[in-house]
Amino acid sequence: MSSPYQEAQRVGQDAVRAAFLDCAISLLVTEGPVALTMRRIAADVGSSTKVLYTMFGGKEGLVDALYREGFVRLRRTQEQVPRGEDPLAYLIELGRVYRESALAAPGYYRLMFERPVPGFQPSAEALAVAETAFGASVSAVHACMEAGILRPGDAHEASKLFWAAAHGAVSLELAGHFAPAEAGPRYEALLAALGRALSTRVSPTCAPPSAVERPTP
Repeated sequence: MSSPYQEAQRVGQDAVRAAFLDCAISLLVTEGPVALTMRRIAADVGSSTKVLYTMFGGKEGLVDALYREGFVRLRRTQEQVPRGEDPLAYLIELGRVYRESALAAPGYYRLMFERPVPGFQPSAEALAVAETAFGASVSAVHACMEAGILRPGDAHEASKLFWAAAHGAVSLELAGHFAPAEAGPRYEALLAALGRALSTRVSPTCAPPSAVERPTP
């Protein structure tokens, strides 16, 4: 019977890398950071530690790769959302996909945002990858502003507000504070409420322009 490493080798280098990362994130979720050793990962995948060290350089490099992989997968998933003709519907759908991605891969989500590995600090490269994961959201907010659906302002900043709201709700759900039957409708209501707060159809007093505009120096 072939090992996961041998199976991945037949597909290519990217599959080998994915096999290591998926094994590592599974160990982190099921056994915690203490299980995240190069020897254990190599043994579970069926390779030598030399291959693992060559690919990632060590445990720090491996965790950094896991961090980057989480954001790469999020970006890839969001880029697959069809734009359609309604920019607001597209923006809301990106929010739904954000939650779905987190629920489908909670191990990556926690590594991306909760730093479960003591002492780990993302590299500058990893942080740059993380920043690119939200390009679709910024583009969607900008399109809503151009269409007159959202008040004009800083699209990047407004996108951060949507992200902050989505992240808070998803984190509470993953932590078990929201019952499964309640979490979905509550999340939808949250996205709709934030959309109304930034909409051109409500009074500016509902959400001050400073929420989406940079202050003038």
